[in-house]
Amino acid sequence: QVQLVESGGRVVQAGGSLRLTCTASGPVESSYYRGWFRQAPGKEREFVAVIGITTTESDSLKDRFIISRDSARTVYLQMKGLKPEDTAIYYCAGDRHYRGENMDYEFWGQGTQVTVSA
Repeated sequence: QVQLVESGGRVVQAGGSLRLTCTASGPVESSYYRGWFRQAPGKEREFVAVIGITTTESDSLKDRFIISRDSARTVYLQMKGLKPEDTAIYYCAGDRHYRGENMDYEFWGQGTQVTVSA
């Protein structure tokens, strides 16, 4: 069973930068797609980006958020110019197939809290 663990979330001031890390364990393959989603208080979970053979990013976030990977197991989300409205729990997701913005990914992490103070 593939397990995903997010890290790097913390409190950061508006305008700051932060890098989140998603580390996979178990029988993960380099061909797996890995995505980032976020969920703000009282709101639905929102797509941020996914990387694999195809990379897709949210149009509203791609100017400030960049997804990357350096191995089959480690994926990053680099965030800059953070705003208070970026405050959310950020989740890592994984799947053998491309799911894009859909949330039916096979594997999910527990999330990491990012809080942006004004």
